[in-house]
Amino acid sequence: MVAKKYQNPKGGLNEAGRKHFESKDGGDLKPPQSSGTDGRRVSFAARFAGMSGPLKDEKGRPTRLKKALQAWGFSNKEEARAFANKNKA
Repeated sequence: MVAKKYQNPKGGLNEAGRKHFESKDGGDLKPPQSSGTDGRRVSFAARFAGMSGPLKDEKGRPTRLKKALQAWGFSNKEEARAFANKNKA
């Protein structure tokens, strides 16, 4: 689980979270890409379309999965799956 201070309220990691994991794990995390057909966005759509779990919690609030999909420009898993299938190389 990611610490709250590294989470973007709209989904994904904030800049501090990306820098933290970059220094900790040596990665090069980039912010979400909400439009276009770049390989990163297609890859995200393919991975997250198959993720298990609900898009809303028991109180009707969006889950982190739903927020991540929204940050990348998708409203649900089916939309992400259709995008990935259409734009796979």
